[in-house]
Amino acid sequence: MATLYVVATPIGNLSDITFRAVETLKIVDFVLAEDTRHSAKIFSRYDIQTKLVPFHSHTSEGRLKKIVEEVKNAESVALVSDAGTPLVSDPGVLFVSALIKEGIDVVPIPGPSAVISALSVSGFPSHQFTFYGFIPHKKKRVTILREIAASPKTAIFYESPHRILKTLAQLVDYCEETRQVVIGREMTKKFEEYLRGTVHDVSEELAKRDKVKGEITVVLSPCSNKKPC
Repeated sequence: MATLYVVATPIGNLSDITFRAVETLKIVDFVLAEDTRHSAKIFSRYDIQTKLVPFHSHTSEGRLKKIVEEVKNAESVALVSDAGTPLVSDPGVLFVSALIKEGIDVVPIPGPSAVISALSVSGFPSHQFTFYGFIPHKKKRVTILREIAASPKTAIFYESPHRILKTLAQLVDYCEETRQVVIGREMTKKFEEYLRGTVHDVSEELAKRDKVKGEITVVLSPCSNKKPC
């Protein structure tokens, strides 16, 4: 019976990959990759010769079924995303579910995760938290942001550099004045940065910049419940 290894890869710095991840990627029959061009950089760095097969959110249902059959006929296969741990705001849930139904073993090869990395340096309570993925552009956006603002747990979500100012401006309206936030930008990369302070202050700091760049993870402290959030 085949085994699918769900392999975490670096979120930026290629040196963050684990020994086990490299070893696994070298021995499997093939690797399913969200973007083969992106994964090729890791493969080149660590001399991984395994075949890369495209697998992303636009993969058709017919192609999905074919890949499931290919995995069933293989000895072992790996799944990687562009960065971090696969299936965390990345494609692949339906695929993994289909393999589990077929009785195929699915094994995690743990490693980097932007969610956990940002949480670990936030200084906010970490025994309970809620991850929201990417905030919707339009539908249910306000509902979800209000839910985040009222959450008694630490809240974490991803946001694009093009919408971060809009998102923070909305949170300023929904949150209490003292609500704290940490913005992790370009984590583990050359221009890594962490902005800390009230939602209002961090929003003002970013607004001063000509342009906000890079991948962003937002960590919002829990609502105090002492007054409406």
